[in-house]
Amino acid sequence: MHRARKRFGQNFLQDQGVIHAIVRLINPSSDMHVIEIGPGLGALTRPLLSNLTHLDLLEIDRDLVAYWNHENLQGLTVIEGDALKFNFNEWAQQPTATGLCKVVGNLPYNISSPLLFHLVSAASRIDEQVFMLQAEVVERMVAQAGSSDFSRLSVMLQARYDMELVLEVPPEAFEPAPKVNSAVVRMIPRKDFNLNNVQWTALEQVVAAAFSQRRKMLRTNLQAFAGKLKLSEGELKARAQDISVDRYIEWAKILAA
Repeated sequence: MHRARKRFGQNFLQDQGVIHAIVRLINPSSDMHVIEIGPGLGALTRPLLSNLTHLDLLEIDRDLVAYWNHENLQGLTVIEGDALKFNFNEWAQQPTATGLCKVVGNLPYNISSPLLFHLVSAASRIDEQVFMLQAEVVERMVAQAGSSDFSRLSVMLQARYDMELVLEVPPEAFEPAPKVNSAVVRMIPRKDFNLNNVQWTALEQVVAAAFSQRRKMLRTNLQAFAGKLKLSEGELKARAQDISVDRYIEWAKILAA
């Protein structure tokens, strides 16, 4: 039996009610192009595969790769690799399926933020992402301006996706039980997204600067950009968490012009 590994942040989902709820959210149909990150022992994998013609698994743990290869399930492709280095763009373009393209998984807590940023580069080709994450991370992802949870992660992800916390999951749904609550988030790339690469880089820079010292006013944090942005008196006195995502996007466009 495979033991969960701490270094890979493994906690295996075992609550059948939660599993069915997540599969319903993913809503698999035979023609979909789906990749599951970190399948573990297959809590989601098996029910997904029963509704799909084909499913790709991305797994870093060699023992689990061997386990899945040994299972030899029809329609399953096992990819051994690190999700942080995997080319999701290339994967999404494979002509294996005609339906919606989805990335799903119970993401290891220790790589969730970098992985979400890594996936942004493939957002133009992916229709939907459904992930289970630490509840605290999901709360930051969906937080609105003005809230203390509103952060760099909130702005960057909300600039690119419409997101919703769709399910809360208690620790006892897992083995071993983590010390934190989990939640499931649905992420759909924004239809109105229109930033080019230069503007996106400008957004990364201005958001990183704004949140670099959360307690300080933007007068201090955005000093380097003040000339170009012509901040209002209210904005100069505001803190990073008080500014809306749309305003950050406007600033990025000004800086990139």
